[in-house]
Amino acid sequence: MKIIIDDLQHPAIHALLSEHLQNMYELSPPESVHALNLDELRTPDITFWTAWENDVLLGCGALKEIDHNHGEIKSMRTPLAHRRRGAGRAILAHIIEVARRRGYERLSLETGTAEAFKPAQKLYEGFGFTYCGPFGDYTEDPHSVFMTLRLEQ
Repeated sequence: MKIIIDDLQHPAIHALLSEHLQNMYELSPPESVHALNLDELRTPDITFWTAWENDVLLGCGALKEIDHNHGEIKSMRTPLAHRRRGAGRAILAHIIEVARRRGYERLSLETGTAEAFKPAQKLYEGFGFTYCGPFGDYTEDPHSVFMTLRLEQ
């Protein structure tokens, strides 16, 4: 598996992000969907990675800089057909390592509360993320779960 910084040009990435957004809107009301579209992922404060096995896209994830001490995980997604192959775990480990190298003190994320989000929550818990209140521009939302990880330097 190869993880690369991605420019969001490949059609497979467009398809995966489209699947991601569609699924988020199926699971949560529109005002509670915080997933980013292609244009929103192309801002200077976001680094986007993809995981590939040869020419097969296994997953993606992004890191948004909230400030010089705090990053946010965005757009973690594995295609349904390629789940349970370790791509999500590998991308998350990569993002955590990059956040440490950048000197972030904290890494946070928002995910949903529906049953379909439980595997993601378990993945984050396995890396040491703990539940917390809203951060950044988020507010309390019955459809959102917030998690954070203090980073050791």
